[in-house]
Amino acid sequence: MTRAVLLRGLLALTAAFAVHAPALAQANAFPQRPVTLIVPFPPGGPSDALARGFALHMGKQLGQPVIIENVAGAGGTIGLTKVAKAAPDGYTLGFGTIGTHVANVALYKKLPYDPEKDFLPVGLAGSAPMLLLARADLPANDLKEFVAWLGTHKAKASFGSAGIGSISHYGCVLLLSALKQNVAHIPYKGVAPAMNDLMGGQTDFMCDQTTTALPQVAAGKVKALAVLSATRLTQLPKTGTAAEAGLALDVRAWNAIFAPRGTPEPAMARLRAALADTAADPEFRKQMLAVGVDLPGADALQPAAVSALIARGLRDDVPALKAKGDYLD
Repeated sequence: MTRAVLLRGLLALTAAFAVHAPALAQANAFPQRPVTLIVPFPPGGPSDALARGFALHMGKQLGQPVIIENVAGAGGTIGLTKVAKAAPDGYTLGFGTIGTHVANVALYKKLPYDPEKDFLPVGLAGSAPMLLLARADLPANDLKEFVAWLGTHKAKASFGSAGIGSISHYGCVLLLSALKQNVAHIPYKGVAPAMNDLMGGQTDFMCDQTTTALPQVAAGKVKALAVLSATRLTQLPKTGTAAEAGLALDVRAWNAIFAPRGTPEPAMARLRAALADTAADPEFRKQMLAVGVDLPGADALQPAAVSALIARGLRDDVPALKAKGDYLD
């Protein structure tokens, strides 16, 4: 190799480094400004409450505020589409759920995003069991009595949800699919109005996360008829599970933080570290446990675990949801 050829090679390498060095330095110094976490649901719901808890603690770890932006509508698809189309620089994240990444595949004939291809999981941000709730005066106190009541009242019965594609809709659709029953669905614009109408007796039942359901159950405003997951809750030790009533049903509402596909690895690594530190914080874990939210351990926190949850839901739950025919378009 001649000296001239070697010199040209060194000059080209230096030029390439000069072009990429600012981007590399910026990624390594991430974040240099506030990070936006898009919650694709209205304020006040269970996902919003959990996202705000993570945003506060992750901001402390990152040294920059994590700002919540509620972009609600269409079962979370509007907010998640905004995340998918955002600049992949780590400054725009999305708070995805089992609804946005699994249920919506069945509920919409064509999603504006691909739940597996358009996002990079930062990690799992907690999960919560689903509860079957009933109005306080419904003449049933457990799942078996509810099934018996539904058998004679389903023509006039109705259930509410936080909206088509929401986790509360997803949970009840899977429950009714397992029961082989069809009941009128009344979608609301968020958990709060759906819960208000259940407490007021305008609807008969709903499925909701422990995050927002437990206070209403404790106050006697609604009944908890069953836990729709494998084990009983310490907060409701007398409430049986769907499995105990003979149903092969295990519905947990999981939440995860996602970045747009293409986000640089240095930024992703920084975000994952902040999420892991938040999930491991003893005081934060205690706060979440009080509202029935299980924070992930080190293994469940990993991006691969989130991808596995999505893949499992697409494989196992989407066919049951499609069978109910709840398409929007």
